Amino acid sequence: MVPVISEHIELTHGVCGGKPRIAGHRITVQDIVIWHERLGMVPDEIVSQHPSITLADVYAALAYYHDNLEGIRASIREDEDFAKQMQTQTYSKLQQKIGNRDVGNNSISS
Repeated sequence: MVPVISEHIELTHGVCGGKPRIAGHRITVQDIVIWHERLGMVPDEIVSQHPSITLADVYAALAYYHDNLEGIRASIREDEDFAKQMQTQTYSKLQQKIGNRDVGNNSISS
């Protein structure tokens, strides 16, 4: 008997960082989990927002997540930590301009 989930989920070194994803797509299991758990989207909503995947794909991603809970949660935490680190190290030109403008406007005229 061939596992059904393998028809829907694949891991490919070099694609999406090697993370499990919907077969033939760049939508990761992690994406599905975040949309479902954090944004409160039900599987039907996910499919309506991404019509190239099927309802079976979404449920397979959620099943894969529950079978690999700790690993995927750790991956989400690592990605969030990386994003926070990048935000603290990177300043946009807009932020720099606003910061420079505020410095110039702090003087009180007599």
